[in-house]
Amino acid sequence: MHVDKSIATSFTPPGKVRPAPDGAASILVGAEGLVLACSPAAGLVVGYDPMELVGRAATDLLAAPLPAAARLRCAGRSDWSGRIAVRHRDGHRVELRLVAGRLLGTAEDALWVLTATPVTPAAPATPAASATPDEALGEPPRTDVGDVPDIAMLKQWALDQLPLPIALFDRQGRASAVNAAMAHSVGAPQQDLVGRTVAESLPEYLVAALDDIGELQQQVSRTGAPVTREVRFRAPGEALERAWLTSLYPVKDEVDRTWGMSMAIMDITEQHRARRRLTILNEAGLRIGTTLDLTRTADELAEVGMDHFADFVIVDLLDSVLRGEEADTRLPGEPLVFSRAAQRSVLPGCPESVVPIGGIHTYHADSPPGRALAAGRAISHRVDNAAIRDWAEGRPERAHSIRTHGIHSLMLVPLRARGVTLGLAVFCRHRTPDYFDNDDLLLAEELAARAAVCVDNARRYARERATALVLQGTLLPNRVPGQAAVEVASRYLPADAGNGVGGDWFDVIPLSGQRVALVVGDVVGHGIEAAATMGRLCTAVRTLADVDLAPDELLTRLDDLVLRLDRAEAEGSSGEVGATCLYAVYDPTSCRCTMARAGHPLPALATPDGKVEFLDLPAGPPLGLGGLPFEVAEFELPQDSVLALYTDGLIEAAGRDMDEGCDLLHDALAGPGRDLEETCDRALRSLMRDGRTDDAALLLARTHALDTEHVASWHLPAESSVVVRARALASDQLAAWHLGGDAFTTELVVSELVTNAIRYGNPPIQLRLIRDTTLICEVSDASIAAPHLRQARVSDEGGRGLLIVAQLSERWGSRHTRTGKTIWAQLPLPA
Repeated sequence: MHVDKSIATSFTPPGKVRPAPDGAASILVGAEGLVLACSPAAGLVVGYDPMELVGRAATDLLAAPLPAAARLRCAGRSDWSGRIAVRHRDGHRVELRLVAGRLLGTAEDALWVLTATPVTPAAPATPAASATPDEALGEPPRTDVGDVPDIAMLKQWALDQLPLPIALFDRQGRASAVNAAMAHSVGAPQQDLVGRTVAESLPEYLVAALDDIGELQQQVSRTGAPVTREVRFRAPGEALERAWLTSLYPVKDEVDRTWGMSMAIMDITEQHRARRRLTILNEAGLRIGTTLDLTRTADELAEVGMDHFADFVIVDLLDSVLRGEEADTRLPGEPLVFSRAAQRSVLPGCPESVVPIGGIHTYHADSPPGRALAAGRAISHRVDNAAIRDWAEGRPERAHSIRTHGIHSLMLVPLRARGVTLGLAVFCRHRTPDYFDNDDLLLAEELAARAAVCVDNARRYARERATALVLQGTLLPNRVPGQAAVEVASRYLPADAGNGVGGDWFDVIPLSGQRVALVVGDVVGHGIEAAATMGRLCTAVRTLADVDLAPDELLTRLDDLVLRLDRAEAEGSSGEVGATCLYAVYDPTSCRCTMARAGHPLPALATPDGKVEFLDLPAGPPLGLGGLPFEVAEFELPQDSVLALYTDGLIEAAGRDMDEGCDLLHDALAGPGRDLEETCDRALRSLMRDGRTDDAALLLARTHALDTEHVASWHLPAESSVVVRARALASDQLAAWHLGGDAFTTELVVSELVTNAIRYGNPPIQLRLIRDTTLICEVSDASIAAPHLRQARVSDEGGRGLLIVAQLSERWGSRHTRTGKTIWAQLPLPA
C-alpha cells in the first residue's frame, strides 16, 4: 500500500478541532488487522518510521495479549478503551492508554481507528488503590476526567491525523466529515467541503476524472457493496499524469442498513507509472528481437518507442556492426561511422529525418550524440538555441529540421551490450507537449539495453553465418571440369537467416576410365559445426573415391569415419554427428551407373523421352549408426538421360511432406530436351517458393556415352609373346585416331602393363584404350592382387615396370572390379 509521505508529514489539524493531548498517536487498522495508515506520533511511540508500520499486522506491535474485555468488545464490534502494552523498536515495553472506535459502524470491511496516549509512570500502587471496575472492563480510570477526551473527540482526532484522505457522506451524498488529508488533496478548506457533494467540492479537472462518482455512490447505497476505481488526471501546471485509487465503502448499522458511505483516496501515481513501465517492457520483450536480422531489430526498437512515448525515433548502428565486423575497428582519433538502420515518426514519411535508411553518416564529437557516445550513458535534454547550435556541428540540416518541426525534447541512448558500443537511439518529441522526464529516460535505457543485446546476438549470428557460408562455399564445387561422362548443373540454397547454415553438400569427382562419381549428402544440424563436419565428409569422400572403392564399400568406410567423429564430439560434449549420403558411379563406356545410399532420398531419372521415375534403390541406414550393411544397385542409363540428386531440404521446404515434394520435382524434371540450368531454376521456383527452414542442394547430371570412335579394346592370351602384338595393336589404333606422332611412349606403357598382367595376374587379360581429353591405357586381369610400386635393386631382374609407367604417365593406379582388377595409366594426347 502506498501513502503520500508529503501528506503524512505536513498535516496540521484544522482550527475548529480541539487539539489532541501531547503525545497522542493515531492508527487506522483494516478488517484483516493490517495497519493502513498511521500518524507520525504513532511511529514515535514505538520507534518506527510511519511508513514502516503501514502494511504490518497491528498485533505484531503488542508486548502482551489484549485484555479479555478488549477482545470481547472487538468481537462485538463495539468501541472500547483501556490500557495495552506495546514493544518499542529497541525492545523496551511501552504502556499506552488506547481508545478504539469502529469507523461509523462499517459492516464486513470494518475499519478501526486507534488513538493511543503514553501512560506516565506513577508511584507504585497501594493495595487500596487496586484496579477499579472500569479498568477491569478495559476502560481508563475516571478519576481525572479532564485529561481523558471522550470517544467522539478521539475519533475526530484520529480522522484528522490519518495521512490517508478520507471523507464521510450521508444518504444524500453530502459530506458530513472530511479529514485534513482530503482537504489537502483536493485543495480546499475542510469547512468548505462539509455539506457538499463530490461534484460541488472538487476542482473541474477532478470532476472530469470522477465523472461517474454520482453513479458509484448510488450503486454503493443501493447494493451495500464497496466499489474501488482507479482514476487518472492531470492537474493544472503539472506535466505528469497522476493516478488515484478511490474506494467507496458503505456505512451500516447493526441490522445491516446503509446510512451513508466513506470515501478513501490513495495516491498511486508511482505504482501506476511503475506498472506502465513494466507493461511497456513486457511488450518490448515480445516485440523486439523477434528475428536475427539487425535492421529488423532496430526497426522494432524504433516502433516500440514511437508507440509509447516518442514522436520521432532514430536508430543508428555502427557501419562495422552491419558489415558483421567487430563493433569498433576504427583507428584512434577517427569518428564513429554510423548507418541509419531504422526511423519511425508519427508524421507520414519521417520528414524530420535528414539521413535516409541505409545512409552513412557521423556525429561530431561536440554534438549531443557525440557527448552521449563518449559518456557511454543516456542523456536527456531540452532543446534550446545552444542545443541547436551543437546539433548543427558538421550537419546544418539537422538544426534546420529541429527548428522546422518544433522538436523540443530529446533523449540520446547509446546501444551497448557486453561492454561494446553498437549504435545510438535518438528519441524526440514535437507533437507531445510534455518534456521527457527521468521516468522516460529510465524506460528508454531499459528498451535500448534489451535491443542492444538482441542487436549483438544478431551481429554474432550474422558473423557466424557468414563464416559458415564461406567455409561451405570453399568446399562445394564452384566449377566442374569438362569431361565426357556427364554434363552437370547444380544449385545450393542456404536456409533462411533465422535457421542457420546447414551441412548439405554435393560433388562431382572424376574417376579412372573416364568414369565419374556423383555424390550428395546432408549433415545433421546447423551452424559452423555442421559446415565443418560437412567439410570432413566431403574430403573423405574424395579421398575414398580416388582409390576407386565401390559405392557400398565407400559408404561403409564413411560410416566408420562418422562413428569416430561422433565419439570425439561426445567426449567434447558438442552434440551428436550424423549424416545421409548418396554415392553413384557412372561409366560412359557401358552407360551403367552403380549406386548406394545411406538414408538419403531416392534419386530421380528423367529419360530422353521426358519421362521421370524415382529409382528403386535400397535405403541403407544413415551414416553414424554403424554395423549395418549398405546395398548397391546398378542401372543402365540411356544416353542423354538426366540423373537428379538432391537433399531433403529441397522437397520438404515450407513444411510439405515428401510425397508432395517428389511430385513437384517430378513435374519440374518432366519434358524432353530441357537445358540443365533452366531445369534447375524451374525446380527451385516450384519447390522453394516459401521460407527455407533447411539447406537445399540439387545436382543434375546429363549422361553421355563413349562410342567405338573413342574406345578400343582387345582380349589377349596370357602368353609372353602377346606383348609384341599388344604394342602393334596400340600403334595401329593411335594411327587410326591420327595420334601416331608420339606412339612410342604409349607402346612402352602398354607393353609394361601387359607384361605385368601376364607375369603377376590371371587370365583373361584385356587391353583397352580410351581417347578423350587424355589417352587412357587400361589392362585388366582376373587377379585381385593389387600392384605396388617399389624401387628395384641393381641385381633384380624385374620390378621396374610400374616405375617406368609412373615416370611416363600423368597419373596411374588400379581399381578392383567384379572379376579382378584393372591397372590404368593416363597419358597426354600425342601431338
